[in-house]
Amino acid sequence: MSENVMVRTASRAAPAPAARRPQGDGSRPRLPSWMSWRAWLPTVVAFGVTATIWQLVATANPFVIPTLEEIWASLAGAPEMYWTNFQVTLNEVAIGATSGIAAGFLLAVVMSEFRIIERVVMPLVVVVMVTPIVAIAPALVVAFGFGMLPKYIVTGLVVFFPMLVNSLAGLRDVDVKALDVFRTLHASRWETFRHLRFPGSMPYVFAGLRIALPMAVVGAAVAEFVAAGQQAGLGSLVTTSAAQANLPVTWASIFLLCAMGILLVCLLALVRKRVLWWSAADVVAR
Repeated sequence: MSENVMVRTASRAAPAPAARRPQGDGSRPRLPSWMSWRAWLPTVVAFGVTATIWQLVATANPFVIPTLEEIWASLAGAPEMYWTNFQVTLNEVAIGATSGIAAGFLLAVVMSEFRIIERVVMPLVVVVMVTPIVAIAPALVVAFGFGMLPKYIVTGLVVFFPMLVNSLAGLRDVDVKALDVFRTLHASRWETFRHLRFPGSMPYVFAGLRIALPMAVVGAAVAEFVAAGQQAGLGSLVTTSAAQANLPVTWASIFLLCAMGILLVCLLALVRKRVLWWSAADVVAR
């Protein structure tokens, strides 16, 4: 009798099992934070306010900047011209930036392993970096001709220094305890680099890329401004149209340069999320 009473009491005290949520109740899986409207609303508002101010200024000062309608009409009226020049500048960014980034990272690896190399090379690198790029470009044209090579070199020089400095900082920012473990296990330099220094430097490398890629677009445009030779690319289009006071073409080319930089930064952000999936910042963002 007492056992039955205890069973009934326990059944009353035990919480009822949660009702299974019907599948048709409209519930949705949680979206990533970057897809939330809260993440995009400030950007949309900022661009909307900027566009409004631009229109007001352009309407009041038609000889200073064109309206957005005029810029769009220029883009829609000659898409082949813009696309051809966009490809030229993008090619300069791809080849020049890739070469400069690779050279900066490889030199950082050598410097991190051999301090004497840093003491010898770094002063020379600083001298080159503090020299105005607009002064170097004409000399590169004299040395390498009127082709695309001087433009590639100028673009590579612009991204070389930030990539070198960030990569070197990342390769040296190693956990001392982890390094002691590798030494205890008699790991070789290659094993230490592959399993410790290289993975640990990735946040610094991507920080350098975040600076280098937009600067590569700037470097390519500057190279087209100052390096004589083939008159092609968005930078050359800006120079030519500005000399003719063709403001819609000038600003349409500038907007395309901005769009190129934004595209590269967005692609880098996607790659970073894939590579640095273990990063604390990315985990919090999810």
